[in-house]
Amino acid sequence: MTGTTAPPLAPPVRDPAGGSTDYAGWLTAVWAALYGLLALGWTITGDGYPYGAGTRGNEANLLRLLTDATGAPVFAAIGFLTALLALAITGPRAVRPHGLPRVLLLGYGWAVVALLLVVVPDMRVLALAGYAPMLILGAPFGWPDVDYAEVFDWTTINKIWVVLGGLLLARTLVGWQSRTAARGTAHGPGAAGAGWTTAVSAARWGRWVTWIAMIIPVLYALTRFAWLANIPLGLTATELRDLRSGDGVWAGAGLAAFAVVGAVLTVGLTRPWGERFPRWMIGIAGRRVPVKLAVVPATLVAIFVTSAGVGLFSHPEFLELAGDLNPAVLPMLLWPLWGVALGAATLAYHLRRRGPAELRQPAVPHDGPDDQPQP
Repeated sequence: MTGTTAPPLAPPVRDPAGGSTDYAGWLTAVWAALYGLLALGWTITGDGYPYGAGTRGNEANLLRLLTDATGAPVFAAIGFLTALLALAITGPRAVRPHGLPRVLLLGYGWAVVALLLVVVPDMRVLALAGYAPMLILGAPFGWPDVDYAEVFDWTTINKIWVVLGGLLLARTLVGWQSRTAARGTAHGPGAAGAGWTTAVSAARWGRWVTWIAMIIPVLYALTRFAWLANIPLGLTATELRDLRSGDGVWAGAGLAAFAVVGAVLTVGLTRPWGERFPRWMIGIAGRRVPVKLAVVPATLVAIFVTSAGVGLFSHPEFLELAGDLNPAVLPMLLWPLWGVALGAATLAYHLRRRGPAELRQPAVPHDGPDDQPQP
């Protein structure tokens, strides 16, 4: 007598967005409704619109081409429609359409995410992120000598608030997209993806994009360190002298240092020390690096760099300098590529480290004793 053995039941597929998806959806709805009301106020009163061509801080922003008469009602409509979208896809009664309706909802949602995270922030937000260590550490000592009311003006605060909304919306969309995706067959624990999303594949192509994301900021940093070394790279002697007479050269060096540190941390996305804290870090040596500790800041920098690069290409003065092959701005032409490469490198890191520990793909072969897993 022969018997048959029933195949083991595949474990349920866990929502990769986790249990916080609904919270993100409700917060997105609140954020979008509030921003819609704010934009409605700009429309009615004619005051407060932060994207106008004459508004300080919008010199390298695509939205400066959108007047307040047009832009304010457009943002009001986007805010209210996005609030409705967030409510529709959140909670136990969330809509679950198929085919074209689902594509249209996702298309609108991700288009708004691109607007909020790529078009709105621009160079100003990236510069603020780069200057943040100096502003925080130097504030008690009165250095750098800046007016913080000018640094954190309404235009900048608005852009930061918009980035928060874009991140909330992206989180909401990812969760809903995962829950409503068509699932053919249940996947066991060994199915960490298919094709380019497998851990093995991500480890391979991730190395290439990681090196691209590392080289570009180093090239930018070299131009600013040259000014600190009194080398007039891309500047006239008079311009360099004026720059060095104030805090400008140190501000540039600070951004350069931020870029170099970022480049080193980017390399960590493919190195063992990006997965386990090195042994010189007393107290946490050998412990696993939380995935979000690398993914969240790298994602934010990728967004800010991409946004800054897109905005710069709308700046006439920047385009003129780039056309003259000015070495001070040539590395900045690569910023959109830097942002995309860093985003791809971060995705590869996430794909490689997700799933059960025994299925994760190491960044490089663990040959040395320092690279061995530690309890």
